[in-house]
Amino acid sequence: MSAETEKQRLLLCFMCCTTLLSMWLSNTSTTAMVMPIVEAVLQELVSAEDEQLVAANSNTEEAEPISLDVKNSQPSLELVFVNEEWPLSQQNLNGVPSSTNPIKTANQHQGKKQHSSQEKPQVLTPSPRKQKLNRKYRSHHDQMICKCLSLSISYSATIGGLTTIIGTSTSLIFLEHFNNQYPAAEVVNFGTWFLFSFPISLIMLVVSWFWMHWLFLGCNFKETCSLSKKKKTKREQLSEKRIQEEYEKLGDISYPEMVTGFFFILMTVLWFTREPGFVPGWDSFFEKKGYRTDATVSVFLGFLLFLIPAKKPCFGKKNDGENQEHSLGTEPIITWKDFQKTMPWEIVILVGGGYALASGSKSSGLSTWIGNQMLSLSSLPPWAVTLLACILVSIVTEFVSNPATITIFLPILCSLSETLHINPLYTLIPVTMCISFAVMLPVGNPPNAIVFSYGHCQIKDMVKAGLGVNVIGLVIVMVAINTWGVSLFHLDTYPVWARVSNITDQA
Repeated sequence: MSAETEKQRLLLCFMCCTTLLSMWLSNTSTTAMVMPIVEAVLQELVSAEDEQLVAANSNTEEAEPISLDVKNSQPSLELVFVNEEWPLSQQNLNGVPSSTNPIKTANQHQGKKQHSSQEKPQVLTPSPRKQKLNRKYRSHHDQMICKCLSLSISYSATIGGLTTIIGTSTSLIFLEHFNNQYPAAEVVNFGTWFLFSFPISLIMLVVSWFWMHWLFLGCNFKETCSLSKKKKTKREQLSEKRIQEEYEKLGDISYPEMVTGFFFILMTVLWFTREPGFVPGWDSFFEKKGYRTDATVSVFLGFLLFLIPAKKPCFGKKNDGENQEHSLGTEPIITWKDFQKTMPWEIVILVGGGYALASGSKSSGLSTWIGNQMLSLSSLPPWAVTLLACILVSIVTEFVSNPATITIFLPILCSLSETLHINPLYTLIPVTMCISFAVMLPVGNPPNAIVFSYGHCQIKDMVKAGLGVNVIGLVIVMVAINTWGVSLFHLDTYPVWARVSNITDQA
């Protein structure tokens, strides 16, 4: 297995891990957690290559004859200052100048030795921009690897956030608005959203990996998919050793980590079994509506973390000297101070503002007026209306935050669907997903800004790579909503719960 194959598979592994984490964490938290690891791995890869290059150069220098000083008869060391601004034709791939006329270079070298020892050699200082570039990357290929791996983390976080209803604030805002707009509709929950979006994320992850691979690393898929094993190079051995050392520094799993992991698995199981569809779920034990939502599980298990101590309790007698340590160990896993710091209060305020905006649009008649203005779209097929809405929000969300975009468009799209007698989910679900595809600019979403702050990629790189990911996501979402989405959400009929809501609003 060659070095290039290892880098390509490393890219795929990082994308898969980031996608998996982003299913359960926010995209911003996932990117902020993974990017330092990616940066450390990139530094180890480049430093391993530098060590290999230094070793190769030292072996070459040992084979060269040592010049002796005439007066002192001692070997003299001479510093050779390389001008990094030499033309590209006089440099090899590693940036080391190669002489096109070795005889002339040797004569010039002997002529320089005849100067007096007091004369200082002239040092040609490279430009600051090229000096910074050469200090950061050993070659153009290393720069492409850094760009590819950095941008793929942001895209993988976005893809993973689509998989679960709790993955992004956009999907949460959609779910809350949909349940308030259509209270009789019990269609969208954690399970149904996961069944619809998981194939989308899986296909989009693979296609995006191929796109990033082709754009930055070239089209060498035959070697990447090959199962043949080759001897590892010194660079690969140094990289693996360094990563293994960092992994061993983590130590054994701690008690709070075990408790949090158990609660995480329990919460996922309760979400899937609340209303599976093919069998009665645990929500059937509660007759009164409002006690059996996905938020019930989150609030209950989160409340238990305020009660469970952060240190493993030791039952039995203790010495007097351990009383103080025991009092400190009674601190819970989550404190109210930590909760206040990490709670995204801006999302709560934004969701409340969205409810106020939707209520104002209904009471003032703005939603009805907008729906009447869009009657001209009734001549188009439903898939064309959804496609136009997805393209529109994909453009707007590049310059406006995702929560603000969906808060503005949800009331408009609900009125549009009711006016055209289209299942509201046929328009709302693709639009909600496409709003998350703000991957072309650093201001599109926080993961893009985090990746851009590391300095490996420029805006033109993000636009070029993000445009491909945007198109890939738009095509896959449109295919999904018109295939398995139709049978999963019954999108081929205009539902009764939408008619009841429309009659209530008009009354």
